[in-house]
Amino acid sequence: MNVTIAYAAPGVEAIVPVALPAGATIGDAVAASGLVARLSLPATIGYAIHGQRAAPDTPLVDGDRVEITRPLVADAKAVRIARAAGKPLPSARKVKPPA
Repeated sequence: MNVTIAYAAPGVEAIVPVALPAGATIGDAVAASGLVARLSLPATIGYAIHGQRAAPDTPLVDGDRVEITRPLVADAKAVRIARAAGKPLPSARKVKPPA
């Protein structure tokens, strides 16, 4: 079975095709790709198959694309709340009528 392992980060992009025996898992594919060691990736990486989050013990099928995902640096919702806290809400302005 043939699968593709992909990783992307600012300034780094790697796509590695891997041939595996039937019944291989995401963990097997990532180990066979050598990307974790080559790129010195942290232990907190995650995985996805075609954009859907998956566990390392998820079995693969021929043609799968396994993405190695990075941990979030910041929670998007918390960032929006913090940004909004610094800006006052728009209020109704009183406009002078023309003279």
